[in-house]
Amino acid sequence: MYNKIHDKTILKINRKYLRNNATSAEAFLWKFIQSGKLCGRKFRRQHSIENYIVDFYCSKEKLIIELEGSVHNNVGVQVADEIRDTRLLYLGF
Repeated sequence: MYNKIHDKTILKINRKYLRNNATSAEAFLWKFIQSGKLCGRKFRRQHSIENYIVDFYCSKEKLIIELEGSVHNNVGVQVADEIRDTRLLYLGF
Protein backbone atom coordinates (compact mmCIF):
# COMPACT_ATOMS: atom_id res chain seq x y z
CA MET A 1 0.00 0.00 0.00
CA TYR A 2 1.34 3.43 -1.01
CA ASN A 3 1.48 5.89 1.85
CA LYS A 4 1.23 9.38 0.32
CA ILE A 5 2.95 11.92 2.55
CA HIS A 6 3.10 14.90 0.16
CA ASP A 7 0.26 17.34 -0.56
CA LYS A 8 -2.55 15.56 1.22
CA THR A 9 -5.89 16.60 -0.23
CA ILE A 10 -7.29 17.31 3.25
CA LEU A 11 -4.73 20.13 3.66
CA LYS A 12 -5.34 21.76 0.26
CA ILE A 13 -7.55 24.56 1.61
CA ASN A 14 -5.05 25.31 4.39
CA ARG A 15 -2.14 25.43 1.92
CA LYS A 16 -4.05 27.77 -0.38
CA TYR A 17 -4.97 30.05 2.52
CA LEU A 18 -1.34 30.25 3.67
CA ARG A 19 -0.11 30.98 0.12
CA ASN A 20 -2.65 33.79 -0.26
CA ASN A 21 -1.85 35.24 3.18
CA ALA A 22 1.93 35.02 3.26
CA THR A 23 3.89 37.02 5.80
CA SER A 24 6.05 39.83 4.49
CA ALA A 25 9.15 37.71 5.16
CA GLU A 26 7.70 34.80 3.14
CA ALA A 27 6.75 37.09 0.25
CA PHE A 28 10.22 38.66 0.28
CA LEU A 29 12.03 35.30 0.23
CA TRP A 30 9.69 33.88 -2.41
CA LYS A 31 10.76 36.61 -4.86
CA PHE A 32 14.34 35.33 -4.59
CA ILE A 33 13.70 31.59 -4.87
CA GLN A 34 10.70 31.29 -7.19
CA SER A 35 11.07 30.05 -10.77
CA GLY A 36 14.43 28.40 -10.13
CA LYS A 37 16.21 31.65 -9.24
CA LEU A 38 18.26 29.91 -6.54
CA CYS A 39 20.85 27.87 -8.45
CA GLY A 40 18.10 26.47 -10.67
CA ARG A 41 16.36 24.75 -7.75
CA LYS A 42 12.58 24.60 -7.88
CA PHE A 43 10.82 25.48 -4.63
CA ARG A 44 7.17 25.10 -3.72
CA ARG A 45 5.38 27.39 -1.27
CA GLN A 46 3.24 26.00 1.56
CA HIS A 47 3.93 22.38 0.73
CA SER A 48 2.52 19.68 2.99
CA ILE A 49 4.45 16.68 4.24
CA GLU A 50 2.37 14.30 6.31
CA ASN A 51 0.17 16.67 8.36
CA TYR A 52 2.70 19.51 8.39
CA ILE A 53 2.68 22.49 6.04
CA VAL A 54 6.17 23.86 5.46
CA ASP A 55 6.86 27.34 4.13
CA PHE A 56 9.15 26.34 1.25
CA TYR A 57 10.21 22.94 -0.09
CA CYS A 58 12.75 21.85 -2.71
CA SER A 59 12.11 18.22 -3.65
CA LYS A 60 15.43 17.76 -5.50
CA GLU A 61 17.37 18.56 -2.32
CA LYS A 62 14.73 17.39 0.19
CA LEU A 63 15.24 20.85 1.67
CA ILE A 64 12.70 22.66 3.82
CA ILE A 65 12.88 26.37 4.66
CA GLU A 66 10.77 27.59 7.56
CA LEU A 67 10.48 31.26 8.48
CA GLU A 68 9.42 31.59 12.10
CA GLY A 69 7.74 34.85 13.09
CA SER A 70 6.76 36.18 16.48
CA VAL A 71 3.93 33.64 16.88
CA HIS A 72 6.68 31.07 17.42
CA ASN A 73 7.76 32.84 20.63
CA ASN A 74 4.94 31.00 22.41
CA VAL A 75 6.17 27.97 24.39
CA GLY A 76 3.36 25.74 23.09
CA VAL A 77 4.15 26.63 19.50
CA GLN A 78 7.86 26.05 20.13
CA VAL A 79 7.13 22.54 21.41
CA ALA A 80 4.97 21.82 18.34
CA ASP A 81 7.76 23.19 16.11
CA GLU A 82 10.27 20.89 17.76
CA ILE A 83 8.01 17.86 17.27
CA ARG A 84 7.52 18.85 13.61
CA ASP A 85 11.25 19.34 13.06
CA THR A 86 12.12 16.01 14.68
CA ARG A 87 9.57 14.16 12.52
CA LEU A 88 10.69 15.83 9.29
CA LEU A 89 14.34 15.09 10.10
CA TYR A 90 13.39 11.46 10.76
CA LEU A 91 11.76 11.34 7.31
CA GLY A 92 15.01 12.58 5.74
CA PHE A 93 14.22 16.24 5.17
